Amino acid sequence: MQGAAAEDQGGSDKKPAVTSGEKFQKGQQSLCQLPIDDEQLQLAAAYVSDAQYNRNIQFETSPQAIRFYKLYNHWSTQGITYFFVLVDLLLGLFEDPAVYLLPIWVTSTVEFMCLLIFGLRLLHFSKITPTKVFWKDAKNICIIVSILLTVMDMIIYLTLTETGYFVVRWSRILRPLFCVNFTESRQLRRAFRNIRNTLPEITYVFVLFMFSVAVFSLMALKLFAKRKLKTGEGAPYFNNYLDIFFNLYVLVTTANSPDVMMPAYEISWAYSIFFVIFIIVNTYVFMSLFLAVVYNDYKKHLKNEVRKLVYMKHRKMIEAFDILKVKNGTEFVVLDSHWRQLVKLVAPEIPSSHRELLWRVSDEEQKGFVGRECFIRLADLLNIQVIQMKERVHPLENCMPNMYNSAVSQVIRRMVKHQGFRYTYDVIIVINAIFIGGDETNPLISKAEWVFLTLYLMEILLKLFAYEPRAFFAKSQFWNWFDTLIIIAALLGTIVNTALKSSGGYSSQQVLDIVFILRVLRLIRIIDSFQRFRVLLNTLINLIPTMLTYAGLVVVVYYIFAIIGMEAFKGRIRFYGANSSDPAAKYCGNLALKGSQFAALRYCKNNFNNIVSAFILLIELTVVNQWHVLATGFVKVTHLTARIFFVVFHIMVVIILINIFIAFVLEAFFVEYSLARSAVETAVERKIQELEMGDCMDHPAGNLVEAMETNENDFGNTGDKDLKSGLRFKIASM
Repeated sequence: MQGAAAEDQGGSDKKPAVTSGEKFQKGQQSLCQLPIDDEQLQLAAAYVSDAQYNRNIQFETSPQAIRFYKLYNHWSTQGITYFFVLVDLLLGLFEDPAVYLLPIWVTSTVEFMCLLIFGLRLLHFSKITPTKVFWKDAKNICIIVSILLTVMDMIIYLTLTETGYFVVRWSRILRPLFCVNFTESRQLRRAFRNIRNTLPEITYVFVLFMFSVAVFSLMALKLFAKRKLKTGEGAPYFNNYLDIFFNLYVLVTTANSPDVMMPAYEISWAYSIFFVIFIIVNTYVFMSLFLAVVYNDYKKHLKNEVRKLVYMKHRKMIEAFDILKVKNGTEFVVLDSHWRQLVKLVAPEIPSSHRELLWRVSDEEQKGFVGRECFIRLADLLNIQVIQMKERVHPLENCMPNMYNSAVSQVIRRMVKHQGFRYTYDVIIVINAIFIGGDETNPLISKAEWVFLTLYLMEILLKLFAYEPRAFFAKSQFWNWFDTLIIIAALLGTIVNTALKSSGGYSSQQVLDIVFILRVLRLIRIIDSFQRFRVLLNTLINLIPTMLTYAGLVVVVYYIFAIIGMEAFKGRIRFYGANSSDPAAKYCGNLALKGSQFAALRYCKNNFNNIVSAFILLIELTVVNQWHVLATGFVKVTHLTARIFFVVFHIMVVIILINIFIAFVLEAFFVEYSLARSAVETAVERKIQELEMGDCMDHPAGNLVEAMETNENDFGNTGDKDLKSGLRFKIASM
């Protein structure tokens, strides 16, 4: 060691001393020159993409498997799968009982093609996952079994139909399973898992609730059976235990209140005490308890789901980091060049300026590399929607600079941007609402409509004069688009309406209806004038994508019940048309309904004669108003056991599904309505402000437009001065 030190000292006379800063720069240069294997980069990109989209798929890591995996997750292959799932579900429109009946061979051929696509999709999935993992996955087994059962049912159905036998297409209830069990439907499966996990706690409350109804039913039997009371229709009142149980169950939903109480109440007011206590205990206490239990369990299972997702995302990002890491001193890092290549592979659609912004957030100290913790944030960074804008000059300022910059022009622009301009038009909207509620045939109101349209057109033109047009009509400016489209549509509708009237041959009520609707829609503009209204509306809009998951869940449940209902009740009830003179129209084509409340209320169109009518009927049952009348109608034309179908539907949809949906909306609304931001969003926002590239305006003032088609050199490594030339960023959720 001493010899080496002496040698170093002796050589110092010949070589200049190297500073620590120069050593660091040389080290950085050597690190940046390290190449990375393309296959390894593709594998890391697959892991990051999985973390970004919360995919938890175990896939093979061979180059061929990664290419297959990338193709499997491509929007085109996913779109094809969704398209054929939708086609498979829509076959219900064309099969007996049908909205428009097609030959059996046509629907069978289309269904076979759908099954073939499903099989190919599953085969594709088997090529990217380990064999043991594939066969242990329950959703893959479910798809295979569903395909085999459907093919078997199709063969039996076609064979027996040709020989003249009546056959039930029972495999149609399996169609929604394809929608649920494909890998792309992970959100739908999570919703089903929430239901499955919540069921045990709900079951205890439900059993106690049913016991309460049973006890009250027994008390009602003892109270009223021997009094020989009659209902309003002349039927015996509360003399059969099963009928009492059903009627009291309906009373919980308030659908038959106060009708069910009236025969007893007419005898003595004291009997009303029984029904009041029943409603308090079962309608208010137990139904509230259902919601409380569902909400509590939903929150608990949601936290578990989030923990699993966070763990999975963290694990995927660590695997990507381990592939790209290089050693820099005592720590492992990912280099700038490798990071940029990775982001370009994972999100090729974002421009280089956006990538540079994300890099600045990740590499706060501009070292040229990021550590593990900063790298792991990449998946969250990619999920933040950043609106990129570019400063532009107003077209009028380019064409007529003297006019646009004149004193009069500046006064007009200041006036339009002033809050008083908005308040003035708010008052105009309120006055317009009063006129809309008036009589359309009044000449004063008709002329006033042209005045309001002129004022609204002036407003749009003045705003286009004050604001740069491309900024005014940017993708993020929803209310500007809404105002303009509504005003233009109302103007065109009013012109057409006036032209038809003046021609003397006016007969288009549809045009008039559209004009009325457009006039009413203009009133929605006032929502944008109140900050709290905007917050609430934006919160609801942000919830829509997640709410679509539960909408899909409802469609799946509805489809299954619709298919069962069509097979059980098709043709039992007929609708003859609103103006039919056929005597059978009075009892819906079934003598069993003659004199029934179902026929008297003209409910004949509420039937299971095709899938559209079935869905509408199921929606009516979900609303629960008069659902007992609908159920009783189908009981009369079939059998008493038909009540089971309607009670099970009520339990599944109204008690379980709707309560879970309410719990989801409450929790999601609390999260969205909160003003708190995530740490990653805060970091991005802080970096935007540090670079002085933020858009501080709530409305499209200045000359800002969407400029996502940025050139590669828009935001390069040319220094902060060049970075800020004309570019602005804004987080979409701000």
